[in-house]
Amino acid sequence: MIILLDRVVALGESARRALTGRGDGSTVFRVAVLASLAMLVATAIPVVVVLRTPERLAPVALDPPPGPAAPAAPEPGTPGAQAQPARSARPTPNPHPSTTAPTSAPPPTSGGPATSSAPATVPLRADFAIADSALLSYGAAVTIGNPGAAPVPNWKLVVTLPRESLDVTSVTGARASRDGATWTFVPDGTAGRVPGQGSVRVTFRVAGAPISAAPTGCTIDGAPCAGLAD
Repeated sequence: MIILLDRVVALGESARRALTGRGDGSTVFRVAVLASLAMLVATAIPVVVVLRTPERLAPVALDPPPGPAAPAAPEPGTPGAQAQPARSARPTPNPHPSTTAPTSAPPPTSGGPATSSAPATVPLRADFAIADSALLSYGAAVTIGNPGAAPVPNWKLVVTLPRESLDVTSVTGARASRDGATWTFVPDGTAGRVPGQGSVRVTFRVAGAPISAAPTGCTIDGAPCAGLAD
């Protein structure tokens, strides 16, 4: 379209020079030139209108503005390409610290001599003897001795008679109980306590016919008494 307008302008300029250059002022020639110009202009106007109409009706689509460029990935080996180490979380301080007191160790044992223990109890000993004889009875005595250093508060003396018809009376130094022909003597309170390296004496009378009336057995805490006839 621009080229066509340029040609119309150039043709008009040529016609102007031709008209001004002819001095005779020929009317016929001028009319012919003007008619040619009019036809050329009449032809150019529709062409211009047709060519401009699509541009007005359809606006030219513009490309969208370019978006922000993505950051280029760093090349291998550059400082930015190295992964940053993860930060370790700091431990949260305990607002309530433990107040448990440390357990104290037991004091060391000294190497001094061990305390002396109580002396061991030594078995008691008993000696039986007939003190006196009468027509229908006899007197007997049992001496209980303690060879050890520690006192012995409890003991048991057992005397066995040959028959149940014999009776025991007048007991001193102990309490007596009967089971058939067997008599058991135990301490009579604190009086029967046998001191260390000491002795106590138990006496009684056996009533009945004197023939074969001597005891057949005697023990102190299970150990046999001395002094019985074989």
